[in-house]
Amino acid sequence: MTLLIIGSLLGGVGLFLLGMMLLTDGLKLAAGKTLRNILESSTKTPFRGILFGTLITSIVQSSGVVTVAIIGFVNAGLMSLAQAVTVIYGSNIGTTMTSWLVALIGFKLNIKAFALPAIGLGMMQRLMKGPGREGAMGEALAGFGVFFMGIDVLKTSFEVLGPTIHLADFGGGGLLSVVLFIGIGFLMTLIMQSSSAAIAITLTATAGGVISMESAAVLVIGANVGSTSTAGLAVLGATPNAKRVAAAHVAFNVITGIVALCLLPLLLKFLTTIQGFLGHDAGPVTVLAMFHTLFNVLGVIILWPLTNVMIRRLKGLFRTAEEDEAKPVYLDRNVISTPVLAMHALEKELERMGNIAMRMAKGALSTEISKSPQLVKDKLIFDQLETSVGEFVNLMQRSHLPAYLDEALPNSLRVAGYYAAVTDLAIMIVEKQPEIQPLEEEKIAEKLNHFKGAIVKMLEIADVALEEFSLDSSEESLKRIIDEYHDLKSMLLRAGTHGILNVRQIVALLDLISYMRRMSEQAAKGARYLAGLMQFAKAEPLAGQKKETLQE
Repeated sequence: MTLLIIGSLLGGVGLFLLGMMLLTDGLKLAAGKTLRNILESSTKTPFRGILFGTLITSIVQSSGVVTVAIIGFVNAGLMSLAQAVTVIYGSNIGTTMTSWLVALIGFKLNIKAFALPAIGLGMMQRLMKGPGREGAMGEALAGFGVFFMGIDVLKTSFEVLGPTIHLADFGGGGLLSVVLFIGIGFLMTLIMQSSSAAIAITLTATAGGVISMESAAVLVIGANVGSTSTAGLAVLGATPNAKRVAAAHVAFNVITGIVALCLLPLLLKFLTTIQGFLGHDAGPVTVLAMFHTLFNVLGVIILWPLTNVMIRRLKGLFRTAEEDEAKPVYLDRNVISTPVLAMHALEKELERMGNIAMRMAKGALSTEISKSPQLVKDKLIFDQLETSVGEFVNLMQRSHLPAYLDEALPNSLRVAGYYAAVTDLAIMIVEKQPEIQPLEEEKIAEKLNHFKGAIVKMLEIADVALEEFSLDSSEESLKRIIDEYHDLKSMLLRAGTHGILNVRQIVALLDLISYMRRMSEQAAKGARYLAGLMQFAKAEPLAGQKKETLQE
């Protein structure tokens, strides 16, 4: 092997990768928001998800781009795990389009006859139209030409190497050979971050006689599995759901690869038979393109019925403490048939929600900066629990509840509503803090801090889980807070009339202390109704009697 041949191989790979990059980037820029809109609209049904995943990947010519986009959507909460998985299925079928381009164009036509004009016309359009959508289309056209110029260089180089090198002899043709070629395919994709590049090199090497069709098929499987490395790199530091998408991608490609390996002799025999019907024109490259498509379609057929099972398993992976806390602890549909137990479970879950709301309220009062990550996480936890409670209450209402429980059930929704208001006001307080300028007047600053401290104390008193909890103490504490609120409000207004505070400061501070007062009131109401529910759940009605209903 001379240095010239080595240089030609490297140059061919470089041209191919450059062409892929220009083609992919140009199409992404030309598509603009269309790619995102299509991905979002494609997930309404599993079939549409697979179809559009195939279509988009075929157009963009990169399953990695589509996978990273899906991970980004899932990371941002714009797409569910179930929706993303179907697009992943389709993207694996769509990525086989590169094999067909190489097989049908790269070895059937005079490449330079259309590749060089495409490069020239594309770059002229890019220079004339600039970086906009039309310029991006020119860049994609130039990339298309460079892509096939790389194929042409690789094809020529492998034709020279074919008579002298036979990689199929590596490993002795047994199991070791299979492992070796899977590893080569995987490493090629990992290094170049493009399974399309690895497969194109494999196809051109096969056409040049460097490797046998059987070895090339194993290489294709290895490259297909290696495409998961892009998704693996994309989810570093991502959300748990995004990591689950990457895991689904890995699971699909690995399972598909194992199936393809197990059925390799049968699949190749089947495709060789088809090759005989198609005639001499269907060479080994076309057979490999058919093989690449066939085993990915076969993977979708096998895994589609198992998608829901896989999603359930994936949801148990990469769990965070926040996700575990957001999962109801006491709500179990099995207890709905026993109304007293269901009511007790509901009361215990509401108590958990109250603890989270109080934690958020205290956190909001103790910070003078923008929203902390913990506050955001707590809000997400609370919202998920609130949804679960609402669903549980609906199920209870559909069952045959005793009259005394049916009358009490609306109060559980009141409790959830009051605590939800506490969490909303906690967020509003934190968002208002940056508008508050440092207070130079010590008396106002001291009064404001005392007001905050009184609210924190009231929140601690309003903890219904405490043995010493007293509804009277909670109500008395709230009255003191309301009195302090009016005193602080009057002080702020007087400071404004004396020019101590400007109008903007006064408005911001009045809004802030109003949010704090309202948060205290909502917390007190939540504690009042939750305490009533707890007392209501403890007492058991005598035979033939009703429980007293809770009074607002």
